[in-house]
Parts: sequence; structure tokens; C-alpha cells
Amino acid sequence: METKKLSIEEYLEQDEKKDLLRLLTAGSVDDGKSTLIGRLLYDSKRIYDDQLQSLERDSKRMGKAGDHIDYALLLDGLKAEREQGITIDVAYRYFSTNKRKFIIADTPGHEQYTRNMITGGSTANLAIILVDARNGILTQTHRHTFLVSLLGIRHIVLAVNKMDLVDFSRERYEEITSEYMKFAKGLGIPDIQSIPLSALDGDNVVEKSGRMPWYDGPALMDYLENIRIDKDINMEDFRYPVQYVLRPDLNFRGFSGKIASGVIRRGDTVTALPSGKTSKVKRIVTYDGDLEYAFAPQCITVTLEDEIDLSRGEMLVKPGDKPYSGHHFKAMVVWMDETRMDRNKAFFLKQTTSTTRAHIGKIDYRVDVNTLEHLPSDALALNEIGLVHISTSSVLMYDSYQKNRATGSFIIIDPVTNFTSGVGMIIGPDEEQEETDGGTIVIDLESLGIGLEHYSAVEKACAFLRGKGIDVECKRQ
Repeated sequence: METKKLSIEEYLEQDEKKDLLRLLTAGSVDDGKSTLIGRLLYDSKRIYDDQLQSLERDSKRMGKAGDHIDYALLLDGLKAEREQGITIDVAYRYFSTNKRKFIIADTPGHEQYTRNMITGGSTANLAIILVDARNGILTQTHRHTFLVSLLGIRHIVLAVNKMDLVDFSRERYEEITSEYMKFAKGLGIPDIQSIPLSALDGDNVVEKSGRMPWYDGPALMDYLENIRIDKDINMEDFRYPVQYVLRPDLNFRGFSGKIASGVIRRGDTVTALPSGKTSKVKRIVTYDGDLEYAFAPQCITVTLEDEIDLSRGEMLVKPGDKPYSGHHFKAMVVWMDETRMDRNKAFFLKQTTSTTRAHIGKIDYRVDVNTLEHLPSDALALNEIGLVHISTSSVLMYDSYQKNRATGSFIIIDPVTNFTSGVGMIIGPDEEQEETDGGTIVIDLESLGIGLEHYSAVEKACAFLRGKGIDVECKRQ
């Protein structure tokens, strides 16, 4: 049967319709993360000739795979990575097959690079956690699985690597799989697939291996191409953070942004938050024309039948399905700043399109990422994770991170350096604080006759009051 030849336009159109799978790899040192990805690219014929020639040359000069091609060199691009044979920074690789597009984040396995793993996994749909068949489940395996569950990643591939070094033992593979499943059960990860493989030799990477006839599951590439991720996006709760008010002329006023979750149709009733005003969707405007409906994660412009005061940072939702709304919430925070957390300092907090001043209050506990033990702490240092109480100056509209990754995540920004000091995953409202919240106290320097030269001192006083649980905002003008 003769295959149909596609024109360039037809091929590009077909390629554009493929869905995208974002995945990360995690594992201990020398478990073979970079080698696995390199082998995946090599066996699926996704390496250009010049890359292959360079890889073969570098493998002879600095490779650590003996007579084999060192596929890890495709990912470990930093000089320090090649010298030490480890991954330090997150390395991203894009490739495509006939069925799907992929973006792979090769994340470092060391504890001191926890923030790098969080960065690489923040948008991932799936995580490949590698285990050396000789060493079995290690402390690092527990740590990486905990971080994956914290990030809300719903699919895990347990890749039991280096099976060639244990004589392709079925008993060893089943022992490792059983131990891992017992540990992961308590973390609530819904989908775990275990695959035995040898990344260096290519067993069960792209093609099924004849050296493990006892394994009747899919090869890794087959699994990645066919796993369903469409149900991972929340299509039930409509959340539309407004990014920009579009007013090109007197006859048009629309609200532009990206749908965080859910579906919207022309004629649907929507509620604007935090004002609570209600209207109906008049048009759903895109560059390619008007739509009858739109869904996450499309970027659109919405026009309403009524004139509603709505601006950047506010949100459109369905009337019967509103998110949490308030000044106080609890969140798991990963500290990413080399400077230790200062709880007397006022930070900026960015969530969806909203940016507000925020104060970090009580810390319930810090998580030991190796033992998962909860430890007392009064501040977080670099790469540490803890359950933190946060208060914001402006009202925030949010969901729990487990329910909605888009509206349940945020970043903490240092107002002086503009550095991202931390990232957070919201657990839920701080109900005790919300009940006692008497509203925000606003100190307006101009109305009080206080000059701008005293702003720093007044802000320090405000920070002290926030530390005592008092919601206060200092205004320059």
C-alpha cells in the first residue's frame, strides 16, 4: 500500500495538532537519567548527523561509558557536569514523534539542587524516576517522589535501570517495584507504571527487549506516546484571570488573558471577582476570529454584555463555582533564595496575573526531604520546604494546588533584588486568621503629612505589625 506524501503545509498542520507531553527525569547520582534521555533521542532517530558526530567524538575524549557512546553528554552540557559526570542545572530537550511532541527536563538529583528540580517539574505532566537495579530504592528515591507529589504530577514511570548489571533478574525487579509501591501509596499519586530497562544498551527504551521475556508491559517510548494527559487539566472549574483590558477604540472593551481552567461559552453567565458583579459573555474573540466556546489553556479576549469594572489581577468565574477568596492562606513553600527567609520583610507575591504585597507568618513545620519528617522551624533556608502561613495586602482568588495547579501556585519576589525568593503550592485558606481578620489597615503617608524620606522607617514598623498578625499596608501616595 502506497503511503500518501504530504505537502509542507499539510505536514506542518498535522504537526501542530499533536499534543504536548512535558516530562522530567529524577534519580540519584549515576542512576542514568541523562543517559536514558540521550538513548531515547538516539534510538528514536531524533539526533542530527553533526550532533551524532560530536557525541561520538566527545565520548572518546571524555565519556564515562567505556566503549559505548556516552549518551549523557547530550544533556550534560556544562563543563562542571561533564567533569563530574553529574547533572547540576536543568537541561531541556524538545523532540517529536509521529504521535506526540515532548519536552524533557533533565533535573539534578542532588539535595542542594532541589530548587532546580522544582523549576524543571513545575509544568511537567509526568515524571520518570530512575532507580539503579543494583542499589534499589534509596533515600533520594523517596525525596524525589515526595517532590513530584508536591508538584501535583499525576503520572510516574518507575524506571528500574541497569537491569543488565543484575542479569535481567525478574525477582530483583519485582522486589524494587513492590518496595516503591508501598512507599508511594501514602503520597496519593494516582498513576504509577514500572518499567525494567537498560538505558546504555537500549533495552525497553524505544523497542521491547528480548532479554526480558518475562516483562509483558510497554517499552518506555510506547508508554510515553500513548499515555492520556487530557484529564489532568481541570475542565470543571472555570477560572479566567484578567491579564489586560483591551480598548483599541470607543466601540470595543474586552478582557484579555489565558484560561487557567474550565470551559466558557458565548452567552454564559460569569461573575467578576472580587467585586461579585455578574454579566453574560457577549463575544469570545481570538486572532483567528470569534469562537462559540473556549477552554484551558487557550488565550482569548472576552467581551461582556454589561459594563463591569474589571482590571488586571481580577478574575471571571462561573456564579455557582467560586474559588477561595481572602487575605490569608496556608501553602507549602520551597525557598529558592540563598539569603535565609526574613519573616519581618515584606515581599511581593505573584499569583496568576495578580501581584500584591505579602507577609510570611508562622511556619508550622519544615520537611526533611530525605526522611519526610516534620521538623520545627522559624525560617527556611535555600532548598528547604515548609508549611507556611501567608497574608496578602490585596484580596487573592485561589484554589488548592491539588485541585487547580494554575490558580493554586505562586512565586515570592524580593522587592529589593527582584529575585524569585520562593515558590508555593496553596493548601487552603488560613481559616483562623480569616475569622479574626478585621480588614487591612492602610497607612497613607501623604494624608498623614509624613514625607517620603521616612517611608523606609514606616515600612519597617508595618513589617513588625504584620509579624504580629496585623494586616497593614503602607502607601506612598
